Amino acid sequence: MLENAADMVSFGGRAVAALPQVRLYVSEAFRQTGILIFSSGLVIWMMEFVIGAAFAVEGHYITTQFGAGGYVGIFPALGGLRTAGPEMWGWILAAKVGCGLVAEIGSMRITEEVDALEVMGIRSLPYLVGTRLIAAWIAMPFLYIVGLGMLYISSWFMVVHVLHTVSEGGYLGVFWAFQNPLDLLYSLVWTMALGTLIVIVGCYYGYNAKGGPVGVGVNTAKSMVVNMVLVSVVGLICQQAFWGGFPNAPIAN
Repeated sequence: MLENAADMVSFGGRAVAALPQVRLYVSEAFRQTGILIFSSGLVIWMMEFVIGAAFAVEGHYITTQFGAGGYVGIFPALGGLRTAGPEMWGWILAAKVGCGLVAEIGSMRITEEVDALEVMGIRSLPYLVGTRLIAAWIAMPFLYIVGLGMLYISSWFMVVHVLHTVSEGGYLGVFWAFQNPLDLLYSLVWTMALGTLIVIVGCYYGYNAKGGPVGVGVNTAKSMVVNMVLVSVVGLICQQAFWGGFPNAPIAN
């Protein structure tokens, strides 16, 4: 897979350079946006909901051991924006959207539908890749913000109404003390970078599929591996770049 790294970067550059031509296929871009939201939204939101509940349970048992249950709101406040929220977003996007793009575009490639588009005068790169990239940029902020809200709601519900760790006011007071707009902006930048890379990788392996259905299956597996590595590497870089030197938390600031 490493031998394809240069080709992948070149493909991504050509896809971005072809974005101005997407103006010819605006309807397709919005169609792909709808497909992305309706086919992936529920999966992303439910997984974020589960992660929020896990934060609540773990935070409850850690903080109550030394009588600090009132600070359980720190876990979803910091973890949701800075660790598990974006990371889970990347994993789900790689598995659901990335692999789906490989299967869809790869099937079009091996059945010569991509070649047919070129014969009809439709430029396949902006039509197949550019429209999906634009669709991802339109849908991702909405999908992520709603998913983050689901994470917070599940954490609040578990802590306040199920585990009874702290009162609602106590939980929200600590939770909002560790929230700020800059962290949300950083988290959005992180998730947008992940989404862009995942879409490009998925489109690359689909667009260059060969060898029939078996080749599409192999490329789907390759895209998943590459995207898992990218999610981890981008997460490391973003955490160090955004919070490595300044934690931006109301503790000894």
